[in-house]
Amino acid sequence: MSTKERIQEETVYARQEQKENVIVLYNDDVNTFDHVINTLIYACDHTPEQAEQCSIIVHYKGKCDVKSGSYDDLEPRCTMLLEAGLSAEIL
Repeated sequence: MSTKERIQEETVYARQEQKENVIVLYNDDVNTFDHVINTLIYACDHTPEQAEQCSIIVHYKGKCDVKSGSYDDLEPRCTMLLEAGLSAEIL
């Protein structure tokens, strides 16, 4: 294997290792805007404006990416969303 091929292979591997996951929040007919906004502020460290925008996107589009990062960072955040009665998953 040439040096160039090895570097390209290492670069591809590094990109795969750095892949970010996202929490996707889904719309439901149960939770109020205020509840969703407050939960996003608490669980995902959103600003009030950011949480409000995400709640509007979820309402009209059916889903919204609300937080990206490593799986280890997202897992407890997603758990908080689920425990608050929201529909979310990590992709």
